Amino acid sequence: MGEEEVKKAEAPGSSLEAEAPPATPVLSETSKDVAEEKAVIPPAPEEKTHDSKALAIVEKATDPPSTEKSSGSLDRDAVLARVATEKRMSLIRAWEESEKVKAENKAEKKLSSITAWENSKKAAIEADLKKIEEELEKKKAEYAEKMKNKIAVIHKEAEEKRAIVEAKKGEELLKADELAAKYRATGLSPKKFLPCFGGI
Repeated sequence: MGEEEVKKAEAPGSSLEAEAPPATPVLSETSKDVAEEKAVIPPAPEEKTHDSKALAIVEKATDPPSTEKSSGSLDRDAVLARVATEKRMSLIRAWEESEKVKAENKAEKKLSSITAWENSKKAAIEADLKKIEEELEKKKAEYAEKMKNKIAVIHKEAEEKRAIVEAKKGEELLKADELAAKYRATGLSPKKFLPCFGGI
């Protein structure tokens, strides 16, 4: 029974040692240093007694130097764990920044390619529009020339018709003068009064 109590009494000290490694991160150099330091600390002397109170008093009397050493070891473990955690956090932050920069660069590259695509499409459409405008201007000039030619033809025809009318008018006036002179000479009166108005 005494051996069981001693094992139980040793268990808390060994549980501290057993719990310390999980607190440290998985780094090969720091864990080796911690393992070597723990190996240097001598275990507490075993005393077999049946009285658990006496055992506790004996442990308190013999443990203070080892507790200071183990507390120093625990402090070192804590510092190493904190350093390892900070190192891990800085690596995570660096990775995060790297991933963000990669994402931003990728997005910028895609956006610039989209902008280039848009500009090329706009340039192609503007070139087509300019070509169509040039064709329309050419057709407009051709149609304008045709219209001017048609207008000139119409004006020429109108002038010819005016000339025909003026010639006919001159002939009729000359005929009227000749008839009037004939009627005056013969003393006859015309059969129709104002034949030019009645003949229309």
